[in-house]
Amino acid sequence: MNAIPNLPWSEQYRIVARKWVDADAAASLLEDTKSAFLSQKMQQHADLAVNKAEMLIKGSPEWADFVEKMVAARKQANLLKVQLEYLRMKFSEWQSENATKRAEMRL
Repeated sequence: MNAIPNLPWSEQYRIVARKWVDADAAASLLEDTKSAFLSQKMQQHADLAVNKAEMLIKGSPEWADFVEKMVAARKQANLLKVQLEYLRMKFSEWQSENATKRAEMRL
């Protein structure tokens, strides 16, 4: 989570923010399609009771893979969001240090 050397804080923030927007969209898409994915899979088991079909699907490797991808996507988005907050904090620290230096020079 280090700063990108030789780039202004605003550009570093823009780069990470863009990555976060994409990662958040990907995670949200998976989260929003979870029910649709389940429904599609349940249609393949129309001959079973709904609770039995759901249990069968949610116990399948395919469902586990879908959930793992969904969680990994959200984790990536969250890490980028934390990186954005880190950049905000670093900029604030830099701004404060510069203000202190200016004040010291006036003395």
